[in-house]
Formats: sequence, C-alpha cells, structure tokens
Amino acid sequence: MTTAAAGSPRTYQVRTYGCQMNVHDSERISGLLEQAGYVRAAEADEQPDVVVFNTCAVRENADNRLYGNLGHLRPVKDKHPGMQIAVGGCLAQKDRGEIVRKAPWVDVVFGTHNIGSLPVLLERARHNAAAEVEILESLDVFPSTLPTRRESTYAGWVSISVGCNNTCTFCIVPSLRGKEKDRRPGDILSEVRALVDEGVLEVTLLGQNVNSYGVAFGDAGEPNRKRSGGRSAFAELLRACGDIEGLERVRFTSPHPKDFTDDVIAAMAETPNVCHSLHMPLQSGSDDVLRAMRRSYRSEKYLGIIEKVRAAMPDAAITTDIIVGFPGETDADFEKTLDVVREARFSSAFTFQYSKRPGTPAATMDGQLPKQVVQERYERLISCVEEITWAENKKLVGETVEVLVAVGEGRKDERTGRMSGRARDGRLIHFATGSLAGQIRPGDIVHTTVTYAAPHHLNADGEPLSHRRTRAGDAAEAGRAPRTPGVLLGLPTLGAPAAAPAPAGGCAAH
Repeated sequence: MTTAAAGSPRTYQVRTYGCQMNVHDSERISGLLEQAGYVRAAEADEQPDVVVFNTCAVRENADNRLYGNLGHLRPVKDKHPGMQIAVGGCLAQKDRGEIVRKAPWVDVVFGTHNIGSLPVLLERARHNAAAEVEILESLDVFPSTLPTRRESTYAGWVSISVGCNNTCTFCIVPSLRGKEKDRRPGDILSEVRALVDEGVLEVTLLGQNVNSYGVAFGDAGEPNRKRSGGRSAFAELLRACGDIEGLERVRFTSPHPKDFTDDVIAAMAETPNVCHSLHMPLQSGSDDVLRAMRRSYRSEKYLGIIEKVRAAMPDAAITTDIIVGFPGETDADFEKTLDVVREARFSSAFTFQYSKRPGTPAATMDGQLPKQVVQERYERLISCVEEITWAENKKLVGETVEVLVAVGEGRKDERTGRMSGRARDGRLIHFATGSLAGQIRPGDIVHTTVTYAAPHHLNADGEPLSHRRTRAGDAAEAGRAPRTPGVLLGLPTLGAPAAAPAPAGGCAAH
C-alpha cells in the first residue's frame, strides 16, 4: 500500500491498552480524527496512514509492550512514506520526551490532559517533519466536550469526572490523570440523552471514584457533595437518569468504599433503570494491608456496605478487584482476604498479582515478596473465587433473564450457534437463538431461561421466551455507530488532510 492519493482522506487506527477510561478516551480520539477528515482504516489494513497508541501505565510491563509494538511498526513506516505514529495516554504522560528518545520514529506524543490537540499535533509534525511532544499538567478542555465516535450501538460510556483525589500507595493514576474534576449534572444528562436519541439503551457512568462526585460544587456553588434532602450529588444523578425516557440500563464504575453512602444504595434500589450490579474494589481483606495501601476503609466497613446492598437488592451481583502479594502481606493477611471473599460471595473478581509501578510509594516499600509466594497465593485466590462464583451462578439455573445482546462477548458463538450478551446484573449469558436464528441483532433484547452455569458465564440453551427489536439493533444492522459531536472550544477543523510527500529528513524519515 502507498500513501493516500492527493486530496483523499488519510486513514487511522487506534490501539488501546488499559482501563475503561482509556477505552472511552479512544472513542474521543476516533471522533476527533474523523471530524478532522480522517477515515478509520479497515481491520485488515496493516499500513494505516496514522496509528495512535493509547497507553496504560498501570499494567505490568506496559513500557515493554509499547516499545515492542513501536519496534514492529518501524519497518512498516520505513516502507510507507508519510505514515505517522502517535503515542498518548498514561504512559505518554509519565514518560514524555523519553518516548521520542527511545523511538525517534514516533511523530507525536500527547498526554492525558490534551487529547483534543492530537489533530493539530499530527498536522504540525507533518508540516515540520519533526516530532511534536505536548504534555499538559492539567486539563485544557474537559474530555467529554470533544467529539466521540462510539464503538457500541447499544451501550455507551459517560464520564462524570476525571482524575482522583485518593493517594493509594500502589496507584499512579492520580499523578497522571490529576486531581478529580467533576462535570455539571446538566452536561452529563445532556450527553446521556444524546446517546439515547441515537438508540443507545445502556450507559455506564464513569469516574475514578464516582462516590465522591460533587465534591467541587453544591447548591450554592460551595464545595459540598451533599445536595437537596441530604442526598449526595451522585445519588441525585442516578435518580435523574431514571427520568430519561428510553434509557433502559444504568451502570457505574468505580465506587470507592470509603465514600459509599446509604443514599446511593437507596437510589440504586428505587430507580428502575439502575442495574442491580455493583463493582466495588476490595484490594485486600487485611486491615493491615489496607492501611499500607492507604485505602481509608477496613474490611468490616466493606462487608457492611455489601450487607446493606443485599438487604435493599437481594438479587444484586457484586464484583470486585483484589491485589495479591502487596509488600509486607503475610500468610495471615492473605487468609483474611480469602475470608472476606468467602463472606462477600462475589459474582466475579478481577484478581491481580502485585508488581512494582515506578513512581508509586509501594515500589520502594520494604517486604517485597518473592514471585513464587505471590504466584502460589494468586492461584489459591483464583480457586477460592471460582468455587464461589460457580456456586452463585448455579443458583440461577432455571431462572428467566433479560439479555442485552452484545458483540464479541462469546468467542465460541460461531461454533456453538449461540449468541451472547449481558443480563441486567452484568452476568455473561450465552444463549441459543432457536427458531429466531438470523433475526436477533446486537442491541436487541431477549428473555431466556438459564440451563447451565459455569464459574464465569451462564448458558441458556432452550428456545428464547421473547425477542424485542430495538433502535440499537437497527443501528447495528445498518452498521451505524453513535456519534456525539462535542464542542471543540477553539480547536481548528483541518478538513481532509492530503497525503504528505516523503520528507527529506526529520522524524518521519527514520
């Protein structure tokens, strides 16, 4: 493949690593590039005109993964004059100019706070035939004001805040994403309504700590998270989502146990479209380890929240995050984690082996554990979690579930003749289509009966009880992705960028 013909749009590809925040940021990157005239490359295209890496600094070996992928791209770029490579996200915010030093064939490096600058930086790098590195220390534009190309016709992320005010010793996010900044409720609800108008049925309210939403504003503009009637701003936001016609499911992630209040539980239980699913990170069941992690809650409080959630919503599915092998964790500490897991009865758990993250306090703590100790505990934790999740899933055999049909959730669907989706409580359902084969689309709603349980999913192999066609399904069938326009606040529109001639020197010539 050669560069795009003069006057024709250049193609792009975004490669995403990490958390939901990064996934949603990549939707914004796609929206920005398409507004600037770029066209998404076909999946089979190995030589798009622009490749953007949206990186994560939290995952183990994130640096090695990025530089390995950049190395693979170097010969592709050498054979493709005018190709550009951009690196953004948390690792770019952390490493800054180091990326261009290690990989001088990279054209653009941008941080978590200036996603909106990407089209301008790409154009400037092409014009100057030199790398452009722009890292801001704080947000220039709230990301949700940027145009967004949504990846799903039926479910959408909606950011309610960015950044984090916590100081967990294992986490580098606050230094890369900055202090928490909250969006106004009216702006959030406008975005939700815009998605629903596009046919979206489910939204997930997204923040590093959704329970602290509203700390920066109150009824009279004073810093105060409590609002009318003693309810928190986040509880009020959940209730307001319940008034949006056509919005069938509301989820949120992630809450922090230290800020979890009873009014949020009440809002979940009393707002019909808020799903009875809760992802609440535990991290450790040992109070000593929680103290070392600087997690300002203890296991008793955590289990107390779960007890209240289940009292209000007996059908609630609760999931969590757990870190094994934190510095100084003893056998007794680990056993306390297993005790909490057994008492909490999680429907699923994301489990991680602790590994050092440069720049975090935990990386320099005494008591770093040998790999084999961490591995052995990790395997025991997995075994414990799966025993519980399997037992909890077996309780649902024979129950009727509402499934929002999804794309790509079932790797074996083509071979087994099933489709897949999520129940209202978030569980993964693989279901037979029966006489409705060929009629059910992603985004449609199906009711079916659970016939089999496994630790990580449920099967429903009988005839579906009902099938409802939806606007989201219509959009999926038409291949139409929802787009929210955003407001660019001064960012210029570039139009369709013409292909650049092969530069005589500079970064792109490497």
